[in-house]
Amino acid sequence: MTEHPTSHEGRQPLAARPQERTRPRQRDAASAAAAASAAIPGPAKGPNPAASGTGPATGPDPQAVARREGDRLRFVGAATRRIARGIDLDEIVLGLCRASVPTFSDAILVYLRDPLPVGDERPVNPFVLRLRRSDRLRLADEETEGLSETERLRLPAIDPQADLTPASELCEVRAGGALAEVLRGVRPVFGDSAAARVALPELLGADRTVPSGHRAILAPLRGRRRVIGAAVFLRGTERPPFEANDLLVAAQLATHTALGIDKAVLYGREAYIADELQRTMLPDSLPQPTGVRLASRYLPAAETARVGGDWYDAIPLPGSRVALVVGDVMGHSMTSAAIMGQLRTTAQTLAGLDLPPQEVLHHLDEQAQRLGSDRMATCLYAVYDPVAHRITIANAGHPPPVLLHLGGRAEVLRVPPGAPIGVGGVDFEAVELDAPAGATLLLYTDGLVESRLRDVWTGIEQLRERLAATARLTGPDHSPPLEALCDDVLDMLGPGDRDDDIALLAARFDGIAPSDVAYWFLEPEDSAPGRARRLARRALSRWGLDDLSDSVELLVSEVVTNAVRYAERPVTLRLLRTDILRCEVGDDAPQLPRQRRARDMDEGGRGLFLVNRLARRWGATRLSTGKVVWFEMPTGGQ
Repeated sequence: MTEHPTSHEGRQPLAARPQERTRPRQRDAASAAAAASAAIPGPAKGPNPAASGTGPATGPDPQAVARREGDRLRFVGAATRRIARGIDLDEIVLGLCRASVPTFSDAILVYLRDPLPVGDERPVNPFVLRLRRSDRLRLADEETEGLSETERLRLPAIDPQADLTPASELCEVRAGGALAEVLRGVRPVFGDSAAARVALPELLGADRTVPSGHRAILAPLRGRRRVIGAAVFLRGTERPPFEANDLLVAAQLATHTALGIDKAVLYGREAYIADELQRTMLPDSLPQPTGVRLASRYLPAAETARVGGDWYDAIPLPGSRVALVVGDVMGHSMTSAAIMGQLRTTAQTLAGLDLPPQEVLHHLDEQAQRLGSDRMATCLYAVYDPVAHRITIANAGHPPPVLLHLGGRAEVLRVPPGAPIGVGGVDFEAVELDAPAGATLLLYTDGLVESRLRDVWTGIEQLRERLAATARLTGPDHSPPLEALCDDVLDMLGPGDRDDDIALLAARFDGIAPSDVAYWFLEPEDSAPGRARRLARRALSRWGLDDLSDSVELLVSEVVTNAVRYAERPVTLRLLRTDILRCEVGDDAPQLPRQRRARDMDEGGRGLFLVNRLARRWGATRLSTGKVVWFEMPTGGQ
């Protein structure tokens, strides 16, 4: 029985073709040619002595020759179509192997350059060929009993007992060598030609026996500009050797394969660029702000459209708040991705200024108009405050968010829809809503709820029902796991529901309990640092964090001293206890502090140096009313 072995890359055995039949131990050239329906036949009546090189020459049968040439043309057409169906490199090489074995040859070895040059790239030296794939025809075990070693192997270069061909995996093509000359010649050559007799051992390995007679063809694989590999076609002794016209067949197979590989490599590079572009446009990882847990998903519209205009973001804000952003630029092309990147960067910059959500959307609208008259996008911008347990949302033509409560009730939030970004001259409105602890806010793009099969409001209702059903499975007292919830939401998509990109951002509100917050106003006077130290000591004692008192008092004193020096209005001091201790000092001076190296005789300039050395993290953020300087200290549990 004929079968295909595993490839050189460890693939599973290739399934035998349905039309192939059990192969007898001994068969003549005519029966070998009829093994497959598309096989290239030998002479119609018995073996041809002239073809084998023995006995007197006889004239060929014109009808048999015409039939054989017609079969050869049909085979070339079918084989090239099979090769052309491949998109990536492995599919194209597999197509060549499947088309060649067993119809054209009993075995094939495909070598490609390593690495493969892309486009106009200059290939690196040295010129190295790597065995990419091998395919072969084997006899069944019971059919090899009683045969000699040579007969059993059929071809000395191929071992039927091994899953992989023992041919050399790597071959360095020596400049000016026999193999380099054959590859430079481009045209296939028989294995018993003068050039191939030296080139084949160089390619396969010096200890490999090259089949005698016209039973091997070495075909260079030449792409658009350069040789990118080589293919070796081998035939056993039980079928006719290759004929002169078979060199033309090998040339056609090699040419179509090489051009297909060239296109596949270019396509792979484009796909890589698209993937990298999309990856850099979206967050590598989500932040871990205090009082909220986050999860996200992104799905492109299709494998052939890997980039798009959908994005999501989570941006930490002063006061332990976090901005949640989801947007969608029209289309899913490179242009859409580029516009999305600009809008996302603008949104991050505006968030750093701590502007209200409606103001952020207003500036995004102005930026979109500067990018072009047809740059349209939708966006939803929300700010969550874990201390106040409130969320402020502004919408610019985006589908409304869904809030899943702890008890399992899912509601579509009533947010003014607004006009899309890029329309211009439109006011945006923000609403402030409760964000109870344990609730989950789901922000998404319209690709999740709208398709050719359903309108957007039908999809939103299906999403709401899906969230409620998932929450019921976990019970009324437990929220569903966030990552599993995102996966379950995406499972609602049917086969025809992927018309657009999908961006998904889920936020689980934990909040910060009032007992873990201490907040004071300090008058901008000389006694403020001392009062701040006393207040901080009392709060730490109440929380059982007395071991942090010395460090926190020192840092609070330094930061408050700096704030009092420039402030004209009362200074705010806030301590937050979660898994860390966070201290925030706010004032009305917009100038951000900068760490500098104090000279030996300077009386000041060392406060931020101490903060940088003792705090786990610190930073300063400019607000519309001034600035906030904060630092974090690890608690005893860390």
